[in-house]
Formats: sequence, C-alpha cells, structure tokens
Amino acid sequence: MSQDAIIEIKDLEVVFGSGSAAVRAVNGVTLRVERGQTVALIGESGSGKSVTLRSLLRLHAPKKTTIKGNIRVAGHDVLSLSSSALSNFRGEVCSMIFQEPLLALDPVYSVGDQIVESIQRHKGCSRAEANKKALELFERVKIPSPERRLAAYPHEMSGGMRQRAMIALALACDPQVLLADEPTTALDATVQIQILLLLRELQKTLGLSIVFVTHDIGAAVEVADRIAVMYAGQIVEEGDVRTIMRAPRHPYTKALLQSRAHGSLDRGQRLATIPGAPPDLAKLPPGCAFAPRCTYAQDECREGTIALISLGESHSARCRRTDVTHLPHTESVET
Repeated sequence: MSQDAIIEIKDLEVVFGSGSAAVRAVNGVTLRVERGQTVALIGESGSGKSVTLRSLLRLHAPKKTTIKGNIRVAGHDVLSLSSSALSNFRGEVCSMIFQEPLLALDPVYSVGDQIVESIQRHKGCSRAEANKKALELFERVKIPSPERRLAAYPHEMSGGMRQRAMIALALACDPQVLLADEPTTALDATVQIQILLLLRELQKTLGLSIVFVTHDIGAAVEVADRIAVMYAGQIVEEGDVRTIMRAPRHPYTKALLQSRAHGSLDRGQRLATIPGAPPDLAKLPPGCAFAPRCTYAQDECREGTIALISLGESHSARCRRTDVTHLPHTESVET
C-alpha cells in the first residue's frame, strides 16, 4: 500500500448468486483514496456504489457472495481478516453511516446505550467514561439537549436527529475512514444541507478519509475532493470535482449532469433525460454497458473490453469516444 493512500481497491469483483443467475454487481473496480480526502461515488441506482462501499467492511452475506480482487484499508488486507480481526476493524479503523438510521439503529435500546456499548466494546473503558464520550459526540454533531437525547429511542427522534446520532455512533471509536451510504437521501432539503456541512466540518477537524455514496451530484460537489462515476458495476470516469463538473469526458457523466436542474435551465424548459434503462447485471452486454443508451456509440463500442483511458493528471474515463465528448460542460460550479 502506498504511503499516502488509506484505501486501495484493485480489480474488485462482487458477484451475488452463482451459475446463470449470478449477478455481477461490481466488475473490476479500482479506486484509491488519499489520507484526509473525500471521494464521492455517484451514479444511478443499481450502479454498484453501495455494493462497493459495503465490501470495504465485508458486510455482504458470505454464503451468497463471491468477492475477488484486493481491498486494503489503513494497512489492513480486508478480504483476509479473520472474524475477530474484522470485528475490531469495524468501528476502530473503518466505520459506516447507513442510509436509513431508523433501520440501522436497534429500536429496543436507547441511542445513548448503543453508542456507549460500542465505546466500551472497542475502547475497554468504564461505563461512566463511555457515557462522557457519548455526550461529547452528541455535542460535536450538534444535537440539541444532548443529555436528554442520549436517553431517547430511535423512534423518538426526528430524521435529522437520527442521522446525527448515526454519525455520532460511526465516530464513537475514532475511525480513520468513514463510509457514508447516501446519508441525506431520506431527509428534506434543509436538513440535507445541514448534514453535508456537518460531514465537511468533521472531515476537516478530525482528518477523516471519507467515501461518500450518492446519486445527487449537488451533494457530491458539496463534500468531495474527487468524484468517481459508476455505471453497471464499473467506474466509468474519475477526476477532481472541478474537472468532472466542467469538462466531463464520458457520455454517461455528461448525461447525468444534463439531467439535473441547474441555474442555466430556462423556465418551462424540459430536463434532459437518459434514454433506456440500466443493463441487467446478470446479462451484461459485450463492450461498453452504456452503449445501448449512448448517443455517441459506434460499432467499436459494442465489442471487446473497454479500458480506462488517462485524460490528464488524475482524470480518466472508460470510453472509446472521448474524441467527441471533449466539449466542456457549461454549468458553473464552486469548489
């Protein structure tokens, strides 16, 4: 593992099931995350974002999942960890903020008890010390009346408060890496912004490395240093936020940007849409998986293996038509 990288994923493949029913959810993902960096994985539902994220903690059912490739996080070979080592790794080294905290948190225990239990399990401290740290965590994530909220059950908290409690639980054991699986999806717009600003603040103050999964490009721009665009289980384009937003080179990235509302859209103007539907991951077509939906596709795009092409410093795209996708995207972005 290189000195500055805290996460290195190489040729990751994740297959659910077997035989003719096998679903190739992730197909050869290679990704590197530097220490203190935030990388956003974006793409449509079913593109492999969350499957990739959960693979970093080996959360997939082992009897139904085949994982190949290499995953190293903070020097740990994740796919080779024993059960006990994996239990220590989860929380202490790498932790996750789940998409729906109401389902992730245990409904029969108070939120405070769940955080205290985690701290005692990994830190080996007394309950009094764990309670003190849990209170500090609630204050850090800006939960009002933190003493009272520690005694609350998940259903007694609002969606925004539950998500803040979920973040506090993820930070309880001082992890180096934080995985955020669409943490703002179920929240209203105002609360979404609050959570995104909180994550950005925590990343800076604690020096966390974050992998942020989202289908919302606006959210990715708000928190990320780099963006990796996923389609049909592959990373089809990767680069820093400014490059991806201003000069995307993969047709799918361009289509995603054009299909969202932005300031340059005239009143009454229809949003652009991506024709067709994502491919069946159990029956992936040869060549580029996006070709059936791509306006630039030619015969050469529908055969062979599409390699990731370097387009400059820290920018790459998995496309044979980058010669005609070079026109810059006109939407402005502040980074």
